[in-house]
Amino acid sequence: MEVKRDILWRVYISFLGITLLSLLVLGRAFYIQKFQGKYWRSMSDSLHQRFIPLAAERGTIYSEDGQMLSTSIPTFDIYMDFNADGLREKKGKRFYENLDSFAISLSNYFGDKTWQEYKKQLLFAYKNDERHYPLKKKLSFDDYKVFREFPLARLGRNKSGVIVEVNTKRLTPFKLLANRTIGLSREFIASNGKTKKQNVGLERSYDSVLNGHDGQRLVRYIAGGTAIPVEGSETDPVNGKDIFTTLDVNIQDITETALMKMMLQCKGPYGTAIVMETQTGKIKAMANLGQQKDGSYWEDDNYALRATEPGSTIKLATLLSVLEKGTSSLGDVVEIGSAGKAQVGNKIVTDAERSPRPILTVQGCFAHSSNIGMSKLALKAFGQKPAEYKEYLHRFHLDVRSPIDLTDVPKPMMAPLDQKGSSEGNLLWMSFGYGIQVSPLHTLTLYNTIANDGKMVKPYLVNSIQKDGIVIKQFQPTVLDERICKTSVVNDARASMRMVVTEGTARKVFAGMPFAIAGKTGTAHVSDGKIKYDDAVYQATFVGYFPADKPQYTCIVVIRTRPHDPIHFGGLLAAPVFREIAIRIYSMYVEKKNPSLYAAVKDSNAYFYAGMAKDIKTVFNSMSVSYTDSVAQNTWANVYAADYKPVMKTNEIRQRVMPNVRGMGLKDAVYLLENMGVKISAKGKGKIISQSVAPGSLLAKGITVMLELS
Repeated sequence: MEVKRDILWRVYISFLGITLLSLLVLGRAFYIQKFQGKYWRSMSDSLHQRFIPLAAERGTIYSEDGQMLSTSIPTFDIYMDFNADGLREKKGKRFYENLDSFAISLSNYFGDKTWQEYKKQLLFAYKNDERHYPLKKKLSFDDYKVFREFPLARLGRNKSGVIVEVNTKRLTPFKLLANRTIGLSREFIASNGKTKKQNVGLERSYDSVLNGHDGQRLVRYIAGGTAIPVEGSETDPVNGKDIFTTLDVNIQDITETALMKMMLQCKGPYGTAIVMETQTGKIKAMANLGQQKDGSYWEDDNYALRATEPGSTIKLATLLSVLEKGTSSLGDVVEIGSAGKAQVGNKIVTDAERSPRPILTVQGCFAHSSNIGMSKLALKAFGQKPAEYKEYLHRFHLDVRSPIDLTDVPKPMMAPLDQKGSSEGNLLWMSFGYGIQVSPLHTLTLYNTIANDGKMVKPYLVNSIQKDGIVIKQFQPTVLDERICKTSVVNDARASMRMVVTEGTARKVFAGMPFAIAGKTGTAHVSDGKIKYDDAVYQATFVGYFPADKPQYTCIVVIRTRPHDPIHFGGLLAAPVFREIAIRIYSMYVEKKNPSLYAAVKDSNAYFYAGMAKDIKTVFNSMSVSYTDSVAQNTWANVYAADYKPVMKTNEIRQRVMPNVRGMGLKDAVYLLENMGVKISAKGKGKIISQSVAPGSLLAKGITVMLELS
């Protein structure tokens, strides 16, 4: 019994010792966590280091004249560390003293919550010891400057607990203008949780140039999670280079505005328009407007590169082919008939519009866009060997990807011309624009070649790559083919395109033009993806160049129509857009380059001014100048010379209609246009001599008007 008692006593003593030791360990752990946690966490922070990235600034994309088209601006995310020493010392005295004034400042400036709501949320986060509380996201630099002066925030990070994370946001200052061509550069979180980039347009094509290289910095963490740089461990980031494009903001705005007006009228699913400098191949404007769910239009896809059946604009390739081969000449006659349809080879071919005469010359077939006539010419030239027609299309670069400096450019497609039983039919369809798919840019490049006397130049969008204002790489015009056909064939083609405008399918729309135009209409019946021919969807096109006698710009306009839209012809939809673009570009650029072409004798006594009538009267009265007053009341007025005497006339202003601001000072024009909701971009000094939106044009929402001053 004594042995048993002795064993039990020892067991009890051991158990009691273990229990006391466990209680001591638990108590010590509780004490460390509750009362010494901050100290040991800071010790932990001070014992580790890591590299943090230093982001490089992405380069800026500029227009040809140096205006920013796409740039990166900083945004600021504001967090609060409520465990910061400065907020916790003296039982949170500093926090509680500034809480009300901080909440009031936040509420007054941002206006999204009452100050009581801000106070409640801040207090709750403080009591829960939140170390990364999101206060504000994506503040602009101006907002961040104001925030830094708020109570508490102005005390600095250690005392306020404010943490600032700087990010960059890619912006296009001109918003809609060439938005899809310039492209996007944005980050998104992929399904695997990693951050990835999604770029399109120039942002994608020149991503490696714009992106630069990130640097890195070794930091050591100390108490409160503050990162201290380790000296000598930093690798500086290499900022991205800048891209200077060939785009002209004024021409882009002219093109975008003209296309937008027609799209809002016809309500089609999309439209595109491109303007190219004839001799160089520089793309001066590329507009792409797609219809959104709410009926508005936005630059949502690059329709200029989308390969579709072009319709009658391909007849230029057919004309060049048969003239170059020599099977037909411009004055040869072709029997079209008067029924609007005819048997050609083994197919029945139909003309979209009846021929004005049953017999047309080759030039007349092109000018009046006769499918019957062009298919007969193709059959005569290539009926024995249809594959030979494809050799000409290859010579015209219509079977290869466009060499424009963009990525993901689609390749043209065409029906086979070397298969028994189908080659003749395919030849006939291809001769007037079916069985072949090319992009509007391909078509434009071919027409530009004829405007450029047969020399094919590469279309391109980037003039130079620069770093800190120093040119790293300069791009020059590139000749793809010195001559795609004989000079006589080029001259015949130019004469035929001129006839389209003077006598053919575009005669009515270009009547009364102050300068010569040459081009071609096109109306294609669409079968594309889910759309079938039975849906009666059309693609209306006009492509041409101006001035016709000395071409400086080549332009194409393509508009996709709604199903069964009665107004679907190229001469009714696309040609009016081309006309507006041509007139405005001519008045701003071509006319000034060649004033002798249309110059009249200048009257040294002529003048034209504009402004508020009462201001003009004040000036005349103070100078004792007599004038004829045709203004009934104090409103906007114009002043011009008549019989060597100033005459004042009312300048009629209508809501949502572009007024005539020529002759005004910039101050008056800004006051007038901004009150109409119009954005303004001005260049030069003095009086306004030109405006990018013509007087009387309907003003689209958010439109930007370019004003040039003398």
